[in-house]
Amino acid sequence: MTNLFFPEAWVFIAMVGTFLLTVFLLRQPVALALLAGSIMGAAVAGLGFPLRHLVEGAFVYLDTILIIACAMLFMRGIQASGLLETVAHHIARSLRNWPTVLLVAMMVFAMTAGMATGSSTASVLTTGAIAAQVFVTMGLDKARVGALIAIAGLLGMIAPPVNIPVMIIGGGVDMPYEGFYLPLLVLTVPTAVLAALWIGWRGIRRLGEGSNLPPSVHREYGLRLYFPLLLFVGVVVAERAFPTGFPSLGLPIAFLAAYAISPLCGRLFNPVKTAVQAIHDALPILGILVGVGTFIQVMTLTGARGMIVEAFAGLPRSLFYGSIAVSMPLFGAVSAFGSASILGVPFLLNLLGAGVIVTASSLSLFASLGDLVPPTALAGLFAAQVVGEKNYLRILARCGVPALLIAGVAVASLVGAPTLERVLTRSPALSRGLFLSGLGLGLTLLVLGLEWLKRALTRKEEP
Repeated sequence: MTNLFFPEAWVFIAMVGTFLLTVFLLRQPVALALLAGSIMGAAVAGLGFPLRHLVEGAFVYLDTILIIACAMLFMRGIQASGLLETVAHHIARSLRNWPTVLLVAMMVFAMTAGMATGSSTASVLTTGAIAAQVFVTMGLDKARVGALIAIAGLLGMIAPPVNIPVMIIGGGVDMPYEGFYLPLLVLTVPTAVLAALWIGWRGIRRLGEGSNLPPSVHREYGLRLYFPLLLFVGVVVAERAFPTGFPSLGLPIAFLAAYAISPLCGRLFNPVKTAVQAIHDALPILGILVGVGTFIQVMTLTGARGMIVEAFAGLPRSLFYGSIAVSMPLFGAVSAFGSASILGVPFLLNLLGAGVIVTASSLSLFASLGDLVPPTALAGLFAAQVVGEKNYLRILARCGVPALLIAGVAVASLVGAPTLERVLTRSPALSRGLFLSGLGLGLTLLVLGLEWLKRALTRKEEP
């Protein structure tokens, strides 16, 4: 174990202490707190004001910053055009006689904004707010609805195609963001299904013909309304299905192209004003990524990151996993992205031989739980605002068991990372197909079985 009085230990204490004091005492944004911690760490290490390293660190996550900014444009564009509300409307109408199936479908719908932007807050405030209207119409109370969209925000943030914590961890160890889509789907979608069933199954009911649903503009615009979404999905799928025949445009270009045509495909809106609002909403996240880059750069420069890796390397495996399960969510209460950078990178360096793709994905699940930890609890706080619940602790209480489920999935995947990675990323396509088919079939049978049980219980209760 590293002696506490080594210089690197004092540098790390100074950096984290300055970060926490700036956030909680001075009440400054997380991005500025990370920058302040970086400057203090360099000063304590005797390096003065490391301007060059601060600038280099600020550009570490430039690719991720571009993806988030363009994804936010895309989501705001299809929201303004009416596409999101129309999709929610038709999902609800099509499945109104199957409340259990509708519950799961709307849970996945609520996740989509987080999947595109990598932000739980964006997920709660966009697709989560639309899904909340359907959940309320299904008979759920405010606390349950808030819990559903809060958990959807967390899991949407981790689901592909955009997972910022994994990108941050990968950037810290020079690992490209490739091969993560399938493992992230396996970790998040079944967990979302089980969480939705736990929170809402007992309280849902069928939707009547005159139920209050999100408005649809399908009649006015027809199939062209869906062109932005089809364009984005088509570009992403074509890049992966035909890697040699289709140009690699990247997610930012795909998002921008879809946003560019969205004003022409649905309700008219001002694309400039919408773009300004979208970037304004994304600025806190983008600023955090800049701060995270400088923080990691200075930790590496001063040797503090190596000290953390060495300190955890000496722990027994049981204590090591326990420290991950406790420290990452607690630190994530300040910033899930900060948790991924400050703790996720050293943790992954200690587990490099244990299936790095699944390991990094598991660590991102731990980091996401920070959005449910008071006093910040961003996912619960914004979910309370969306549903009109004054006491957000009631929502957090409903999130307790799903949060434990997420932690359990993260621990299990972390322990079984070598085996899971062989199945999902290195085994033949047939093995992967059989694994995913079995998983999908099991979840489908579970949902349909609960739907049958729900109908049987309803018939018994009727006079």
